[in-house]
Amino acid sequence: MTSTEKRLSPDTIVNFIGDIFNRRGAESYLGEPVTMSQHMLQGAFRAEQSGASDELIAAALLHDVGHYTSEFPEDALEKGVNNYHDSAGAAVLAPFFPKLVVDCVRYHVAAKRYLCATDPSYFNRLSEASVNSLKLQGGPMSADEVAAFRSNPNLDDILQVRFWDEDGKDPDLETPPFEHYAPVLQRVVERFSAGQG
Repeated sequence: MTSTEKRLSPDTIVNFIGDIFNRRGAESYLGEPVTMSQHMLQGAFRAEQSGASDELIAAALLHDVGHYTSEFPEDALEKGVNNYHDSAGAAVLAPFFPKLVVDCVRYHVAAKRYLCATDPSYFNRLSEASVNSLKLQGGPMSADEVAAFRSNPNLDDILQVRFWDEDGKDPDLETPPFEHYAPVLQRVVERFSAGQG
């Protein structure tokens, strides 16, 4: 077992993610006017300001962690397969976070496709970069895809995280740093770990 693999435990996962934020968060966010860390922190800030649960704050903060899966041990992904960032992020978080958080991460791209198919006004909220990525992600869902997506018991929370995702692209919005949210993540991890025991 490598030293990196040893670090990935309920006791160390939050610091591990924090280190990624600190080292790589200043990278550009796919044509948006904010950095990756600004975007993710703004999502968490929007969730926190709305009085959301710890789990939803965690989901809003971590929804794009899949862009950093190269930082995780190779076996953290499904047999080293290079997944899309939504499923890749879900795969690395699943051992440490509850299904609600993992589902919000796994389905935040699908939520955009769902909302574009079911709410004509939603498309107008998308940034230019998000419109461009929508095309690559399959466009609005088909009727069959919409029906299947509606069956997810976490649908409302997944959609809420998606709204915070769209609202997390303001270059002038100041947020607390990752360290402000680290205790929230740790509480979520510890509750999940205790439940697994």
